[in-house]
Amino acid sequence: MNVPTPPISNLQFLVIPNIPLINAGDRLVEILLPAIEASDVQLIEGDILVVAQKIVSKAEGRQVSLSSVMPSPEAQRLAHETEKEPALCQLILDESAEILRKKPGVIIVRHRLGHVGANAGIDQSNIEHGDGDSALLLPLDPDQSARTLRDQFFKQTGKRLGILISDSMNRPWRLGTTGSAIGCAAVQVIDDLRGGKDMFGRELKVAMVNRADSLAAAATLLMGETIEGTPLVVVRGLPPSDSCETAADMIRPLEDDLFR
Repeated sequence: MNVPTPPISNLQFLVIPNIPLINAGDRLVEILLPAIEASDVQLIEGDILVVAQKIVSKAEGRQVSLSSVMPSPEAQRLAHETEKEPALCQLILDESAEILRKKPGVIIVRHRLGHVGANAGIDQSNIEHGDGDSALLLPLDPDQSARTLRDQFFKQTGKRLGILISDSMNRPWRLGTTGSAIGCAAVQVIDDLRGGKDMFGRELKVAMVNRADSLAAAATLLMGETIEGTPLVVVRGLPPSDSCETAADMIRPLEDDLFR
């Protein structure tokens, strides 16, 4: 039988303000840690830092100028079918393992990381476009990005922290987006309750709580989606975790995908 973690009795979500715009090559820990300290938040063991994907991608140089992209014939066809820019369609193809659905204005894909959603997670909002349109791609390996941030914060603070990299995603049969975890380090991702008992003694067969996505969703709600400029939330109230689970562990196996 799986042994569930102790129930959560109370959580705090602390929004960190006044984080400057991030540029390619920036070392995030050197920007985020002073912002945390300036907000009078003292990091403690077990705190989880929820970091918006957008600033991780920016720091890792994942912004691409559309003028630098040469659309393939496949991208040209996809652009014609969906009424999107050919260069953007090429980036979507490059980032995707499979195109699942398409119609004018919509492209639903299975991302190379396994996530299913619109436009391969490529975003054009809240980024500087300079001399022409550009697009921001997801990090190459968000789980590795999270581990790197965890290690850097430990070197600077001596505290065992968890890291979640969050992104806004859409979901089947639901309007609107919600925050999801695409990168995890030192965070229990899944709380597997299978084999336990419910309050009437009935054995739980399928109960698995996605703890990482739940935390990311709450943090993303506080971060906002437009001009707030608050891409970091500290979550407090969970014990330190040595979990080796990753965001990749949350991806449902293809053989269990009933939406295809």
